[in-house]
Amino acid sequence: MTVTALVEQAAERLDQAQVAYGHGTTNAFDEAAWLVLWALQHPLDALDDVAEQPVAEADAARALALVDERIRSRRPAAYLTGEAWLQGVPFTVDERVIVPRSLIAEVLAEGLIDAWIDVDALGPRARVLDLCTGNGSLAVLCAMAWPQAQVSAADLSADALAVAALNLQRHGLTERIRLYPGDGLAAVAGQTFDLIVCNPPYVNAGSMAALPPEYRAEPEMALCGNRAGGQDGMDFIRPLLAQAPAHLSEGGLLVLEIGHEREFFEAAFPTLEVLWLPCTAGDDQVLLTSREALLAQA
Repeated sequence: MTVTALVEQAAERLDQAQVAYGHGTTNAFDEAAWLVLWALQHPLDALDDVAEQPVAEADAARALALVDERIRSRRPAAYLTGEAWLQGVPFTVDERVIVPRSLIAEVLAEGLIDAWIDVDALGPRARVLDLCTGNGSLAVLCAMAWPQAQVSAADLSADALAVAALNLQRHGLTERIRLYPGDGLAAVAGQTFDLIVCNPPYVNAGSMAALPPEYRAEPEMALCGNRAGGQDGMDFIRPLLAQAPAHLSEGGLLVLEIGHEREFFEAAFPTLEVLWLPCTAGDDQVLLTSREALLAQA
């Protein structure tokens, strides 16, 4: 059996089991390739290079056992492998954090913020905050995008910050990124930033109730936007937008991911001036707004 044949067999099993995707892949073949290549100790981007290589029976059995565990447990593949990739950068992952998949990573990679704020021009004075950092992936990508900037990362979850610390160490950024524990912007009380990026909990109550098991395997506090008893997923975002101007420098920007919640967002903040940034998942899932716009709507 070749590697490709093994991936195809694994994909068929995933298809038949009707597992849910969205944690780094969108279909059975890509998910199968991830699991098979990891089990065979090949790089995750090496399928074309190893496609026709023969696979020993014992190795095939090990790979298929991993696929079967994915089906049985309904845990995201990243939890089984301990690793996920975002914009080609590897990150350590486990059940203490959601699997990194923020669309803000695309925004950073495409340089879509650069037209509104020149972080490089600010040099060492530039201050960037990744709020709700989770495993620290966006903070790491910000530090890579702007090598001179001072980057901070905050999260309410001590468990998440422990994983973030592993990723800072993994990428040699422990001296450049500072981690802060705390609830929202209270974690960085008294500090101001030129740019805040935030992928907060924003899933509305109806969508939370309909989540497949793969998403329920993730920490609920990182997904559910109704912790104050609301229904629209905006419970974290309301105080964030109210408090953000005090934590943004003059001309400072907030880049916020809201996923599929644009309808609820616009109902909650009908007068806020925002710019929707294009992403592969659509042009209405990540927004940019300014300190001045936040002050105006307040």
